[in-house]
Amino acid sequence: MSEVFRGGGTLSGDRMAIPVPVLIAGSAVIATRVLSVLLLANELGYEEVMNFIHRSAQSWDSTLIFIASQLIFFLELRCAIAMIRGRNWGRWTFLATQVVVLLYMMVATLTGIYPEIFSISGEDNVRIISSLIAQKLPDLLVLLLVFVPVSSRHYYR
Repeated sequence: MSEVFRGGGTLSGDRMAIPVPVLIAGSAVIATRVLSVLLLANELGYEEVMNFIHRSAQSWDSTLIFIASQLIFFLELRCAIAMIRGRNWGRWTFLATQVVVLLYMMVATLTGIYPEIFSISGEDNVRIISSLIAQKLPDLLVLLLVFVPVSSRHYYR
């Protein structure tokens, strides 16, 4: 009766219990990604979502950006599950996706690359960059939870 749920979905004693920071980080990624899509869809409404998809299919570059954004979304969800299961590649891939997203959002914002949904409005570059960092702060906290605590580092060995 005193068995603890182990990582990977088993109750065997060969795996370490999931550390709380890792469980919180993985759950936070899943929750924030799903909620952000639901809130965006609610804010835009059905017509605007369909309009956005239609506009994204008008040219190759916007279609590729749209497909890449969907791939990153699902890759982030997959990384969250992998992080919870103790897969080291999950946290490193999540870090890589955050670097790619941050760089793309910075380039899209500062150069005005389409689509506007991936850019941030602001009066000057300093405010734009500070707003971008504020938007990515939760992801930075997730990365800290899976890389910094000793229990998290041992879990991924």
